[in-house]
Amino acid sequence: MESFDALILARMQFAANITFHILFPTISIALGWFLIFFKTRFLSTGQAHWMAAYQFWIKIFALTFAIGAVSGITMSFQFGTNWPGFMNTVGNVAGPLLAYEVLTAFFLEATMLGIIMLFGRGRVSEWVHTLATWLVAFGTTASAFWILALDSWMQTPSGFEMIDGKAYVLSWFDVIFNPSFPFRMIHMLLASGLTVAFLVAGLSAFRWLKGDRSQEIQATLRVGVWVAAVLIPVQILVGDLHGLNTLAHQPAKLAAMEGIWHTEKGVGAVLFAIPDAETQSNHYEIVIPKLASLYLTHDINGEIKGVSAFGEDHPPVGPVFWAFRIMVGVGLLMLGVSWWSVRQLRGQAPPSTYLAKGLALMSFAGWFAVVPGWYVTEIGRQPWLVYGVLRTADAASDVATGNIAASLAMYLVLYAVLLAAYVTTVFYLAKKAAMDALDDADDIGDLDGELSHA
Repeated sequence: MESFDALILARMQFAANITFHILFPTISIALGWFLIFFKTRFLSTGQAHWMAAYQFWIKIFALTFAIGAVSGITMSFQFGTNWPGFMNTVGNVAGPLLAYEVLTAFFLEATMLGIIMLFGRGRVSEWVHTLATWLVAFGTTASAFWILALDSWMQTPSGFEMIDGKAYVLSWFDVIFNPSFPFRMIHMLLASGLTVAFLVAGLSAFRWLKGDRSQEIQATLRVGVWVAAVLIPVQILVGDLHGLNTLAHQPAKLAAMEGIWHTEKGVGAVLFAIPDAETQSNHYEIVIPKLASLYLTHDINGEIKGVSAFGEDHPPVGPVFWAFRIMVGVGLLMLGVSWWSVRQLRGQAPPSTYLAKGLALMSFAGWFAVVPGWYVTEIGRQPWLVYGVLRTADAASDVATGNIAASLAMYLVLYAVLLAAYVTTVFYLAKKAAMDALDDADDIGDLDGELSHA
């Protein structure tokens, strides 16, 4: 078993940070555009339940943004403490991209969110309030743009040259729009949309189970399931295109994802197996013959390089193989549930108890697809930090093992507490909103009763 040396602990610490952090931008990126939809529907129809939906979800957005911003700061610290070789080697590329992300996240998003949350509707004009909502939504997407540009460049670097061991930019266009960026950007935006669609549908279903029968809940429930039902087939298509891009530029990652150990023609698709790194083989395989060659090369007898063709320059197969299957499995579950939900909610049909419970349980289903998806991306890049340019081991610091272990333990405890608090708070806010809706319905009923007696 590999010992937990400073390098392994540093990688575990960064993995813990990015795992926790990515949960929150995944929600805030798309939730900003859902807020735009709710606000636009209110302005166009004048129906109060759209503004009620806006007011509820802006609370979720503010909470999510706050935790995401703070957890992002701790990640940036690690570039200096655990990975100084990263900035020393590619800081001319990474520095400006990170700076642009900070500008959009903190100066644009935070400022406009302050107008929305601190002042609120009624304290500023309606057009200023709406403009602030648009700018927050744009800011979240712009932040994702810069971060994904950097991460994609680390996967498929281009537009630079190495001089005396340092990267210098030749073309910022080529740096930003590197070969994998368009696929990764679209894939992530769709993943965020699906995450929020299930969150909106799930919390709406939860409020329905608590007795909330308001127009707001009926509207947001349908918005959530319809968005999910439309986006998931698109995500499957984009994911396939992303896979073809990975085959072209990171074939070792693709081989690990598919569990292909040796270069072959007419390769089957491995549905299930237990990869064995020592023997470079799979145990208990369930394979569909020739299918992998067909969808990867569009030739039923197409050749695909196996892991063994890359010597030691390949990622650990087991984690990448399993993470990919978890991501795909959750995606297929989301496809089935969203289409079933659309069918059940045709017309004005109310959700059944079983459907409502299922959607409520899947409120955070998107996280269970996004996290393994990021593991495929990041672990699949190993042993490189910047693919073909900088090895992970060469970027690590010489911080004492004990210090990294202590900070890692602290992070894990803190993140577990914060995550539990976040999920608990989100459901508490949903429950409170449901109770408030019930109280409002009772007040209206009492008023109707008094008027009828009069």
